[in-house]
Amino acid sequence: MAITSANQLELLQTAEAVAREKMIDPSLVIEAMEESLARAAKSRYGSEMDIRVSIDRKTGRATFTRVRTVVEDEELENYQAEMTVDQARQYMENPQVGDTYSEEIPPVDMGRIAAQSGKQVIIQKVREAERDRQFEEFKDRVGTIINGVVKREEFGNVIVDVGRGEAILRRNEKIGREAYRNGDRIRCYIKDVRRETRGPQIFLSRTAPEFMAELFKMEVPEIYDGIIEIKAVARDPGSRAKIAVISYDGSIDPVGACVGMRGSRVQAVVNELQGEKIDIIPWNEDMPTFLVNALQPAEVSKVVLDEDAERIEVVVPDDQLSLAIGRRGQNVRLASQLTGLDIDIMTEAEESERRQKEFEVRTKLFMDTLDLDEFFAQLLVAEGFTNLEEVAYVELDELLVIDGVDQDTANELQARARDVLEEQARAAMERARELGVEDSLVEFEGLTPQMIVALAEDDVKTLEDFATCADWELAGGWTTVNGERVKDDGLLEPFEVSLEEAQAMIMTARVQLGWVDLADLESDDAEAGEADEDEDADTEEARA
Repeated sequence: MAITSANQLELLQTAEAVAREKMIDPSLVIEAMEESLARAAKSRYGSEMDIRVSIDRKTGRATFTRVRTVVEDEELENYQAEMTVDQARQYMENPQVGDTYSEEIPPVDMGRIAAQSGKQVIIQKVREAERDRQFEEFKDRVGTIINGVVKREEFGNVIVDVGRGEAILRRNEKIGREAYRNGDRIRCYIKDVRRETRGPQIFLSRTAPEFMAELFKMEVPEIYDGIIEIKAVARDPGSRAKIAVISYDGSIDPVGACVGMRGSRVQAVVNELQGEKIDIIPWNEDMPTFLVNALQPAEVSKVVLDEDAERIEVVVPDDQLSLAIGRRGQNVRLASQLTGLDIDIMTEAEESERRQKEFEVRTKLFMDTLDLDEFFAQLLVAEGFTNLEEVAYVELDELLVIDGVDQDTANELQARARDVLEEQARAAMERARELGVEDSLVEFEGLTPQMIVALAEDDVKTLEDFATCADWELAGGWTTVNGERVKDDGLLEPFEVSLEEAQAMIMTARVQLGWVDLADLESDDAEAGEADEDEDADTEEARA
């Protein structure tokens, strides 16, 4: 069929109707029509021709144009869509490479096959435009709550109608054993929006910690206004949750504001989460204090924090152990998620037993190495001495405060300790030589003979070997494997070498070997310092 004047306006009317139905820009539909008409024209005049169609947005008239591009003589390949400069002079004045020549050609009669092909092009283009619109609309709504209507359930996954598209609530993102019927209203958290070949995929969640935070933001005006901030959320979906809040207004209690009058605010959240019990905890910058709050309702006797290992040791009364751990470890697990620390819980009796064992081990160390009786060795341990180095090199006054220790006794203690340490160093050096350690490593400043033996037993025997080590290989560290923190033992960790000290020693070795230029290193440090200063200045300016 030819596009006559009778049906020219129908093109525009059809485009507007499709655009209105799909809620997309009418110009996109017209562009799809232009492409479909151009494809039909190519099937009539030849696929190698560059044929373009333009539909007038007011009259609906379709103009068919053949376009030819001017190219160099040696680059001429497609005689239907290209021409040389000499050929172009027949149609143009002073043609240049890259110019185009357009001439209008008669409209085509669209047969059944061409019409069907054009229809498919329009459908495809409209579908792509609809998908782009959906993606652009929902991508900025990630991290917010949306209300929808359940359409159907497929293999445990719930398909939700969210207005201008469909979203999916996966089986593992539902709370407990939630079941929905067609037509049920549902409230979810938009977790992710992805652009995929089959269209934008909107993934919902009801188990995400952020879902609870957003619900509280809706129920508590102080959170929405920024007066109260949610610092952390930990959930066991459908069972129990802990949420940490802080108030930036001293006159407002963050916990009371979240609970509401007679618990009205928190109860609204609990009802939405299928009865999930919620512990609202005041946030504290001091991590041990925060952990004590997080372990509520259990009482805590003592907290020991290891910041390097990101672990925390908690001592509770014997009768509070089961309460602190919770059913199936739920309470301590949520507290660990909330603080971001691994938590070890022990009773006062267990802690006392462990301390007693440590006391006995240190007492025996001093008895065996310094030739002391048990009572005197216990006095040293009771005063806080843990190893021979502390006894050998501590200020003399710290020994004199021990009952029964005078000037001569203190000097004798230190002399014995130093003799033992020197003998241990000599024996360690002999062992290092037996293992084949080179002088370059022995003479490196900062390594004791015992450290050198530990390195040599792991086949680090030269300064080059030492310089290729990573800092965590020396000082140890932690690696997260399958969501659990796993300890990496360091070669020098028994000697209490920190990560910073390991980094400094490795860099010094590399500088000595010429692998790193000290001037470049100092320049990098200076630039890093300037960047930090600029960042601090920007932060202060933003605060002002």
